[in-house]
Amino acid sequence: MSEIAGADDLYGLPLDRFVPERTALARELRNAGRRPEATEVAALRKPSVAAWAVNQLVRTQRKGVDDLFQAGDALRTAHDQVLAGGGDPGSLRTAAARQRAAVDSLTKAARGLLTSDGHELSPTIIDRVSDTLNAAALDDDARALVRDGRLERELRHIGLGMTAGGPVSIPAPAPRGRTAAPKAEPKRDRAAEREARRRLERATRAAGAARERRDKAAQALEEAEEALAEAERQLSEAEWAVRDLGS
Repeated sequence: MSEIAGADDLYGLPLDRFVPERTALARELRNAGRRPEATEVAALRKPSVAAWAVNQLVRTQRKGVDDLFQAGDALRTAHDQVLAGGGDPGSLRTAAARQRAAVDSLTKAARGLLTSDGHELSPTIIDRVSDTLNAAALDDDARALVRDGRLERELRHIGLGMTAGGPVSIPAPAPRGRTAAPKAEPKRDRAAEREARRRLERATRAAGAARERRDKAAQALEEAEEALAEAERQLSEAEWAVRDLGS
């Protein structure tokens, strides 16, 4: 990351101020004869909405972020111990619950953030914030990107026995010396069961289609943000070229 004075502050601004302030800083450096630094600042990417939200959390919720990192370290340690055969599944569940609670607490804080037009962050953005926080808790490379509050794009962690819903749960062992009594098979109304299964299949297909549409929309939004950031960068460069010709 750049150590140019003022560059770090860009990531703490309201999102709609990033580009104009970046342009102003680059112009200031350029006018001061610091062209390499001006070029570096001009190349800084405007954060995605989710990355911007995470940056705000890092800058305003320092204790919560520290708790997140500590909880992630504890979960990784417990997970490694279980894999090595010397850990306690109960301790792993406790560590996983602590890590989820840390993510949930910060995600709740993110729901209080507003976009530049005064709207709450969408559920899709909140999900991306949660994924990024989870990644920062469990992955050293992700944490390095997040901890300075200068993240440009959201992150996602895959590994450590993780699924989209969090750590894979480990069932508690059955108490020794007890044998569960067989449950009586309830009488089933076959027609009702068939209808219930049909409803389940329809609902499953509908949910899958809705998730697919959501993911496509989210991808389209991200691509549009990328295109906008590149267009804004080119606009800034063009403005400098015009000023140079007029000077």
